[in-house]
Amino acid sequence: MNTLPPVLPQRRAHLWLALYLGLAAIVANLLVQPYQMAMMAHAYARLPLPLWQIVAIQALQSAVLCFLLGWLGLTMGARHGLGAPWLQAWVEHRRPALQGHWWTAVVLGAISAVIVVAILHAEPALTAKHPGNVPVGMAWRGALASFYGGIVEETLCRLFLVSLIVWLLAFLHHRQATRWMFVVAIILAALLFGAGHLPAAFASGMHPSAMLLVRVIGLNAIVGFFFGGIYWKYGLEHAMVAHFSADLVLHVIVPLLSG
Repeated sequence: MNTLPPVLPQRRAHLWLALYLGLAAIVANLLVQPYQMAMMAHAYARLPLPLWQIVAIQALQSAVLCFLLGWLGLTMGARHGLGAPWLQAWVEHRRPALQGHWWTAVVLGAISAVIVVAILHAEPALTAKHPGNVPVGMAWRGALASFYGGIVEETLCRLFLVSLIVWLLAFLHHRQATRWMFVVAIILAALLFGAGHLPAAFASGMHPSAMLLVRVIGLNAIVGFFFGGIYWKYGLEHAMVAHFSADLVLHVIVPLLSG
């Protein structure tokens, strides 16, 4: 007689899942390095430490952040129906209770990227030129970098930030989360997601300006809003797929077409 593996307690499952997210962050951080080296060549030329040490520090930092903040996001989000239902089912050795909407995530992610591209074409002033950026040569680097966005950024900005904001708002409202709280959390997390791209923009050689703030924060917030809505409705895994799809459009398909 076949017996199913025992289901892990939720807290233990959250810890294991957070650990896997931390390990995945290490891989994603290694994959994003060729893209970062090309986009931030000036910054990499002035590294205070050998390259391998910088890469190791970045990978370790991402792993620790994704583990700790991922665990907090899972713990806080579970109270309000947020989390990673498919990954948690895998950790707990059971079938997911929900139906997947993977193609919906792919299409919505691609649509968010197309909206960004359309805005950039409609307003040429928003288009920034990166020093030494050869579009076709960036495509394979962009494909590798897409894993970082899908794994690390979604863990930090959706699993942690959205869950944290919803948890805080619900705590102030008799521990009951309502629809407006999720919307506010998604918007705030999207804006913070956009602001989080500013250091990389400055390191790539862009000069600080009001237009740069609009470009970096505003455009990233648009796609972040899509990812947040998908996270709310379908879970972290779908947000990861949507983010990966959007990055493929922005960092692979667009450079190839431009080339």
